[in-house]
Amino acid sequence: MTRQLVLASGSPQRLTLLRGVGFDPEVRAPPVDETPLPDEDPAAMVERLALAKLHSVVVAGETGIAADTAVVVDGRVLGKPGTPDRARSMLMMLSGRTHTVVGGIAVRSGSNDASGVITTRVTFRDLTDEEVNEYVSTGEPLDKAGGYAIQGGGARFVTEVDGCRDNVVGLSIGAVMELLSVLGGQPPPRSGGSSR
Repeated sequence: MTRQLVLASGSPQRLTLLRGVGFDPEVRAPPVDETPLPDEDPAAMVERLALAKLHSVVVAGETGIAADTAVVVDGRVLGKPGTPDRARSMLMMLSGRTHTVVGGIAVRSGSNDASGVITTRVTFRDLTDEEVNEYVSTGEPLDKAGGYAIQGGGARFVTEVDGCRDNVVGLSIGAVMELLSVLGGQPPPRSGGSSR
């Protein structure tokens, strides 16, 4: 019996990543409050939120995937800036430094769940005020964790990625496949396309 894959996320980046390896998931945006708990460790936060998103829209018997991503520098979580001023501040905080992208993933297959955390280190070159202002003016950084998109205009700031690049985009496909395999022995059938 064919099982439909549910993506518990409204992120176009996560959808694109899954489609890139042959999945055609049903998208269900989860109504989850993403506010960190007091003194919550970033890794614990992203795993908790990924599970909360999964449980909010994927019911028992379905196969689903959820994720949450945080950018961490100096122990501080940088969320989505929302405003140009906050985006500029975040980008200058990342300028010339290495930060960590922490991705939480949760998967349900049938009545079983599994979750995990993927960590990637990203290094930025030194940024000028002019190029930061130019990038912020595109609007792209405003709804991206840490104020940049590595799959977009933010790529030109990155000098090194240590770990899974897909995790920085928003979803480690390798980790998803591993969790699906652990839960069900096989990933769910794909709709067209082929894996890479």
